Amino acid sequence: MTTQGEKAESFRKLHERGSCFVIPNPWDQGSARLLEHLGFKALATSSAGFAFSIAKSDLSISKSGLMTHLAAVCQVTRLPVSADLQNGFGNDPEDMAVTILQAAKTGIVGGSIEDASGDSGNPVYPLELAAERIRHAAVAARSLGFPFTLTARAENHLYGRPDIRDTIRRLQAFQEAGADVLFAPGIKTKDDIRLILSAIDRPLNVLAGLPGMSLSVSDLQELGVTRISLGGSLARAAYGALFRAVNEIQTRGTFDFTAEAASRQDLEGIFSSPRS
Repeated sequence: MTTQGEKAESFRKLHERGSCFVIPNPWDQGSARLLEHLGFKALATSSAGFAFSIAKSDLSISKSGLMTHLAAVCQVTRLPVSADLQNGFGNDPEDMAVTILQAAKTGIVGGSIEDASGDSGNPVYPLELAAERIRHAAVAARSLGFPFTLTARAENHLYGRPDIRDTIRRLQAFQEAGADVLFAPGIKTKDDIRLILSAIDRPLNVLAGLPGMSLSVSDLQELGVTRISLGGSLARAAYGALFRAVNEIQTRGTFDFTAEAASRQDLEGIFSSPRS
């Protein structure tokens, strides 16, 4: 059985300079096991994908519900798992430390904290507070006894504030505060990615799968991106297939969608495989 510490070391090595890897985002235990079977080296949970799977919206999931979900995912895969911890489930810097320590007990080896406040009037925390939140998260992560990989997210592009200079200031502050990986979801162009990479010295995560994001793995690797995540796009793709299948049934009365469905035999074979 691979220990949490061994998974953490493996995950950290994936971020070494010159590396570029895709980290897919499962939304439940089954998708986690399938993504492991398909050859990925690490997984990152999707708060949106998980929320959809329990008939909730992304920002309505509870902290306790997320912790239960993280533990369940870690139990079914031998891969390192990094968690989408949203905004850390609190406003105060001290809340970030508590969340990191609680989340680490589920078996994860990394996690992300975002600077989105949840306040529609002021959707992004002021920079000083945002950086202090990451500083407390980093101190907690360093206390764990294994190399927990802390990712800090600058959310301004997702909240109607597409100011690349502000993004860079935030990522630089998060780097100074102790983040191991930096992430600005919503960045889509080569020019913006180059600007960010020229201003930081931590691995950069880029979110693929957003509308208007057409860069390929090779494009991102050439730019110097270390990690490529998919957010809720795999979950949305699965639900999209469900929508198309139901539409075919309801409008045409046919069942041709089954030709592209995974076979029961394949799924049984994957899920019945013994775990070591």
